[in-house]
Amino acid sequence: MTEALYGRQAVLECLRAGRRRARRLLVAPGLRPSGVVAEILDAARAGGVPVQSVEKRRLDRLTHSGHHQGLVLEADPFRWAQEADIEAASAAADEPPFLLLLDHVQDPQNVGSLLRSADAAGVHGVYLPRDRAAAVTPAVVRASSGACEHLAVAQVANLAQTLQRLKARGVWVCGLDAGPDARSLWEEPLLDEAVAIVVGSEGTGLARLTRDRCDARVRIPMRGRVASLNAAVAGAIALAEVRRRRAAATGRGSRGTSG
Repeated sequence: MTEALYGRQAVLECLRAGRRRARRLLVAPGLRPSGVVAEILDAARAGGVPVQSVEKRRLDRLTHSGHHQGLVLEADPFRWAQEADIEAASAAADEPPFLLLLDHVQDPQNVGSLLRSADAAGVHGVYLPRDRAAAVTPAVVRASSGACEHLAVAQVANLAQTLQRLKARGVWVCGLDAGPDARSLWEEPLLDEAVAIVVGSEGTGLARLTRDRCDARVRIPMRGRVASLNAAVAGAIALAEVRRRRAAATGRGSRGTSG
């Protein structure tokens, strides 16, 4: 079984990460081998991935759209991490654990955006529920610009039990909540510690069991007229705040820029 990955940056990052076996790179006729395309072709050849020219309509069928940008990578399914892998990633980072949990976020665009933000913020691992949530599909890979290929992402049967295990390991759990009784994100001291940020679903926010297991609920102070932010934007702000505090405490700067 293979997946058809599409989107130039997503394909490039999959080849760079090398976490799953790439079977074949399919390229539309006449695609100019310059820029990112040239990098993709170089990475495929370096990894021994066969490159085949195929008609554009075949790429359309494989991706169920015309958004493939002229190429598709046939690769093994996404490799889920185990909780032990995330623990190891936290230890290797030489800093307190910094985790992200998505509480039944179902929109692939939101999940992909959150995974991209997690990679940018230096999150050590991400937990997704197995049911009633978007998995790491080719659409999510594309939405993350391939960032998920570099992250340790675990799929768990019960998010509330996972939170309990994290708390037993000394990780504080902070859930994003727009309610008036939630503390301001800028004022929450637990973000300076080993922390797991929990982002709720697009429609209902945090589930009751998830909310009950949070050590703190935090909201993003807003001065505009719109009452709330979507899940991906809210999560990105919270992750950036944790990274900002850690950078200020350690003097470690960023490794890149936004874009």
